[in-house]
Amino acid sequence: MNEIVLKKMLSPEIKLYKIRSPLIAKKRKAGQFVVVRLDQKGERFPLTIADSDPREGTITLVVQEVGMTTKKMGLLKEGDVLWDVVGPLGKPTETEKFGTVVCIGGGVGNAVVYPIAKAMKAAGNRVISIIGARTKGLLILEEENRAVSDEIHVTTDDGSYGKHGFVTDELAGLLKDGLQVDLVVAIGPAIMMKAVCDLTKSHNIRTIVSLNSIMVDGTGMCGACRVEVGGKTRFACVDGPEFDGHQVDFDLLVARLRMYLPEEKRAMEAFEEEVGERLTKQAASDSSAGEDHG
Repeated sequence: MNEIVLKKMLSPEIKLYKIRSPLIAKKRKAGQFVVVRLDQKGERFPLTIADSDPREGTITLVVQEVGMTTKKMGLLKEGDVLWDVVGPLGKPTETEKFGTVVCIGGGVGNAVVYPIAKAMKAAGNRVISIIGARTKGLLILEEENRAVSDEIHVTTDDGSYGKHGFVTDELAGLLKDGLQVDLVVAIGPAIMMKAVCDLTKSHNIRTIVSLNSIMVDGTGMCGACRVEVGGKTRFACVDGPEFDGHQVDFDLLVARLRMYLPEEKRAMEAFEEEVGERLTKQAASDSSAGEDHG
C-alpha cells in the first residue's frame, strides 16, 4: 500500500508518480485530491489526483518540486513507500453536459485540468483545451490532454513551442473568432486564473477555478487555505477546491499565497544543507573505500 510503482520525469522540476492505493483509485472523481505524508515526522501536503486506474489499483500524482517536502519526495525511488496517502478529499468537479467547455491549464495546472477535461468529455461535452507553460521544456501532459480534447491549443510564454503568448491570448482569439462557450475551467498560477476570469467576465461566461495551490493541511483544521468567495470566507480544502472564478478575491488569494514564503525559504535552506552534508559524507566514504580497495 502507498508504494511508488512508477516514477517519471516530466520536466526537470516536475515528476509523475503512480502510487498503489486501491481504495482511493476506486472512489476518486475528477477535481479531488489526497493528503500525503512522506514519513512519520513529515508534514502533510495535498496533491491533486491527476488520474487513476481502478483495475491496477493506482492513482497518479504530478508533483512540482517547489519546497522542502516536494524536493524530498523527488529523492524517492520506485519501490519506496509513502507513510500516508489519505483521500479522496475535496468536492468533485461538477460534470454534466454543458455544451462547449474550454479547459485551460498553466504550468503544473495542466496535470490538474487533465482529469477534468477527461470527465467533461465523458459527460458528452465538446472539450477545447488550452494548455501553456513558460517554455517548451516545462510543458507537461500535452498528449494526455490532446487525447481527451476535441481541439487543443498550446502556448508558451517565450514562443519556443506552440503559439507565442499566454493562454489568455489564445482564449481571447477564440472568442473574437466567434466561439460560443458554455463553461470555462481554468487551473494554474493565481495571476493566470485572474486574467482568465477578467476576460470571461466581460463575455458573461461561467468560469470555474481551482484554488488547490493555497491548501496546506487539506482537512480544514489549519485554516491556512481561507479564501474570500462572493464576500464570504471559505476554506479551499473542504468547500472547494473549485469555486466560481468571478466571485474569488484574487488579490487576497495572492497575498495569502505569499504569507509563508520566509518559513518556506528557511526550511528549504536547511534541507539543502542537510542534503549537501549527506553527499559530502557519502563522497568521503566512497573515496575511503576506494583507497582501501587499492
